[in-house]
Amino acid sequence: MEVISIIVLFASFFTLLMLKVPVAYSIGISTTISLLLNIDKLPGLTTVAQRMTTGIDSFALLAIPFFVLAGEIMKRGGIANRLINFAKSLVASLPGGLAYVNVLASMLFGAISGSAIAATSAIGSIMTDRMEEEGYPREFSASVNITSSTTGLLIPPSNILIVYALASGGTASVAALFIAGYLPGILLGVAIMSYIAFVAITRKFAKGSRVPLALIWTYFRKAFFSLLLLVIVVGGIVAGIFTATEASAIAVLYAAVLALVYGDITTKDFPDILLTSAKTTAVVMFLICTSMAMSWLFSFEGIPELISGFLLEQFSNKIVIFLVINLVLLIIGTFMDMTPAVLIFTPIFLPVVVALGMHPVHFGIVLVLNLCIGLCTPPVGTILFVGSGIANVSVSQVVKPLLPFLLIMVIVLLLITYIPEISMYLPRLFDL
Repeated sequence: MEVISIIVLFASFFTLLMLKVPVAYSIGISTTISLLLNIDKLPGLTTVAQRMTTGIDSFALLAIPFFVLAGEIMKRGGIANRLINFAKSLVASLPGGLAYVNVLASMLFGAISGSAIAATSAIGSIMTDRMEEEGYPREFSASVNITSSTTGLLIPPSNILIVYALASGGTASVAALFIAGYLPGILLGVAIMSYIAFVAITRKFAKGSRVPLALIWTYFRKAFFSLLLLVIVVGGIVAGIFTATEASAIAVLYAAVLALVYGDITTKDFPDILLTSAKTTAVVMFLICTSMAMSWLFSFEGIPELISGFLLEQFSNKIVIFLVINLVLLIIGTFMDMTPAVLIFTPIFLPVVVALGMHPVHFGIVLVLNLCIGLCTPPVGTILFVGSGIANVSVSQVVKPLLPFLLIMVIVLLLITYIPEISMYLPRLFDL
């Protein structure tokens, strides 16, 4: 009966996805159908409702709505322009300088806001037109914006790393994950810029004039308080001054005060900001609810043990197993949103990699980067569609220039997978 239940679970889930039923509903419906094969209707429905409720009964998850709100304030508060001007002052004089500016600004804004979509829309809406004026094709600009915005999901504070900490059952702390994301996120950004350098030289992209040191200092001063948020949030967590949840509340207060002082928003803007943030939070939390119910069903049916046993029996080499897991996660990322993917597949693959000696924090970074690549690929590809829409080009036009960037991301993924120190050096340095 258990085998039939598992088959029904996956068959109904993928069928609903193909019918374009929203992911959260697909997860909830397939979980309920599968569970009702084993137990009666009333206890089955009660169990699903109970698991959905207890799934979000976590203090750590309070950080998500606060970081969402902080990101929305920053998105509307003119912070993107300050970061772009500062980044431009540093690298605009290089060949292909504006493309570097796009990457650096996306890294900084994505890290500060904790949202790849926010980085894609905020930076892309400004940079695409600027780059076109200097001869960059819009589809190339969109490709740069789409891939570089994912770095903010690795560089803290990152909502998805908080979700992974929950899914890991406490084996990976938020503080350790935050500090572990720095080097992989920076490595990904540098790798993207390396390819841009190659393209800039071969296509002879324009370069700007050298910016005087005094002007760089001016732009830095204007962006300083925006950048300081990263130090306050992550530094406070790592130093043990406050928890990730408390840090998220501090981020909201800091962002609100900063935006008001700069005069980019007024108190009249806050009702709309709160409403938008509440809608985003509701979507995320509902995904978490249904995903936690499915995750519990996986455990109830013994699916993690079955997959772990199968992989360890079929493949004796851990290098091959890591490669297989990466391939599976890359495929999953193409059709499933990040949050449910983390909550559903962490309990499945985490026991396997831990048995092979991979640290849970290391696997968290690998998992998130896999799913970041999925955000840039069809058919789901949230960032792909947002970035294409912002640049006002079709997805089909973006795909060709996007492919080399995706290859770069895969290469970085393999480096992070097989060189643990990229992720684990900083957590070990800070004894996390």
